[in-house]
Amino acid sequence: MTRDALYLARKDLAQMFRLGTTWLWAFLMPVLFFYFIGSSTGGFSRPRPQVDRIGFYSPPDAGFLVDQFRLRLEGLGYTVERVSAEEALRNYSRRLVVPANFTEDVLAGRRSQIRFAQTGGGLSAIYDEFRIKRAAYTVLADVLLAAKDGAPPTAARMEQLTSAERAITVSVAPAGKRQIAPSGFQQSVPGTMVMFLLLVMFTTGGASLFQERNMGILRRLASAPVSRGAIVLGKGLSRFALGLIQTAFGMIAGTVLFRVDWGTHLAAVILLLMSYGALAAVAGMLLANFGKTGGQVIGLGVLLSNLLGMIGGCWWPAEITPLWAQKLGMMVPTGWAMNGLHRLMSFGDPPLAVAAHIAGMLACTIVLGWILARRFRFN
Repeated sequence: MTRDALYLARKDLAQMFRLGTTWLWAFLMPVLFFYFIGSSTGGFSRPRPQVDRIGFYSPPDAGFLVDQFRLRLEGLGYTVERVSAEEALRNYSRRLVVPANFTEDVLAGRRSQIRFAQTGGGLSAIYDEFRIKRAAYTVLADVLLAAKDGAPPTAARMEQLTSAERAITVSVAPAGKRQIAPSGFQQSVPGTMVMFLLLVMFTTGGASLFQERNMGILRRLASAPVSRGAIVLGKGLSRFALGLIQTAFGMIAGTVLFRVDWGTHLAAVILLLMSYGALAAVAGMLLANFGKTGGQVIGLGVLLSNLLGMIGGCWWPAEITPLWAQKLGMMVPTGWAMNGLHRLMSFGDPPLAVAAHIAGMLACTIVLGWILARRFRFN
């Protein structure tokens, strides 16, 4: 039986590689999707710290408190660039103008209004407003502290307070392992691999099996001295082998062309993808086995692979979706595969963390394979 199954698998695999659609959808299109999706969500560039620039204008008579205000802004993450009022308006999305006689008015207790303007809105604008107010109130607090002994605050006294050790400090430390959802090629390469593997198993793998049944090839095999189990096993092995080749090509292309980091547990990543590939191969054969027409097999294959890819987190990281969407994704094989890949590649989890994923996919493969062997149609 094993020898017959391997012979059929080898011949079947060679036949699938004679199809132009195999080369197109298994090897060319995934690489194009790697590039386009990865470029739109991060590209080749590595994450860089955000630079928040402010066009800062203050008149010559603004006084020494302007320098204190600028230092507070820089301490809150801004890059403060001293420019003219016209240049700030023309070249900066964040513009801050300090009024004339700023220091004199503040020390005399008179109202002095700092003007801040920016383009855009949303959470970023709210965060900017919070930081600007914090810098201003910090300067005011130090002015009050410097004047507590009755003497007027001076530039030297303000600098002394700025450099002094604070009586109260806040220590910030992570409460647990931080999980940052992958982006760019780190998300697009594994996501595209998972979705296109299912697509190829449903279309190329499923459509070729349906065509063999429609053309009477399976009937001739049924009359040959080959057992039913050998035929089903051989057909499944050929599609599993195609999936392995497609996966290996995708991993190599992702590493060489897009510098994808597969993590420190490469063996677990490969085992996870192999178990997913076995499940996809059997699922594609089941679709072809029960399909009524070739168009139905291909149409359902394309629809199901895209739908499962979307639900399972192949198009975008599942971690950025609502909790109900994440739970829904863990009900489909693509979600198991993507969750396991993210754990191994991006979150630093050990191989044991994906043991349930692998076991679940292998269990589904065995159940679906048993159904397929019992209900396999030769005509």
